[in-house]
Amino acid sequence: MEFKEKHAEWLNDHLQRRSGERRGRLERGHSHGEIKFLQNVWWPLHGNFDHLHPEYEVPDWRGRPFFIDFAWLPGHTKIAFEVKGFGPHIQNMDRKRYCDELNRETFLQGLGFRVVSIPYDDVESRPELTRSLLRILLNRYMLSEKEAERSLFIERDVLLLAFQLRRPIRPIDVVKKFQVNQRTAVRLLRTLCSKNKLRPIPGKVSSKVYRYELIRSFSDDFLW
Repeated sequence: MEFKEKHAEWLNDHLQRRSGERRGRLERGHSHGEIKFLQNVWWPLHGNFDHLHPEYEVPDWRGRPFFIDFAWLPGHTKIAFEVKGFGPHIQNMDRKRYCDELNRETFLQGLGFRVVSIPYDDVESRPELTRSLLRILLNRYMLSEKEAERSLFIERDVLLLAFQLRRPIRPIDVVKKFQVNQRTAVRLLRTLCSKNKLRPIPGKVSSKVYRYELIRSFSDDFLW
């Protein structure tokens, strides 16, 4: 599907899920600069709009709402993209608005967002430069998300093994089943303990843990 059709579908989906000022802001705020960024930079890079939210609302430190041009929220990653033209964001800005702009970026960083400012002039005339810079930045986060997904898959498999054994699971069980080393096996089991999926069983002679008991819950039924 070409950019125009996919963009219209994506935008309409977000409009349908909003009301009041949040919808009005999207209708007003998603304009020429934002669309150019998607068309010239984002679409050539990704070919989709997955996890990308236009005019994303965030309350500021005073409790007042403000809107990010785009928030990219895949998994645990939070990146705020702001498309900035020289006129509105520099030339026509007084000192107070300039301070507010910087304070807003600092506040977003405090909320866990990585703030990325995109110059509109480059989006318009040098989009290949913006694409190259974003590729360098985003590859790092995309690799992190893939690593997190892999970790979740192996954690699920360890829980399934614990269920199938019908006895407390040991690090050696994980080593043999998944061909990992002892340290990795212990780390996986301890991680599952921290998530209240397993319970450590201290040894009878010493308090050292060699076995782990499965904690069953209704929320885990999809595993089996």
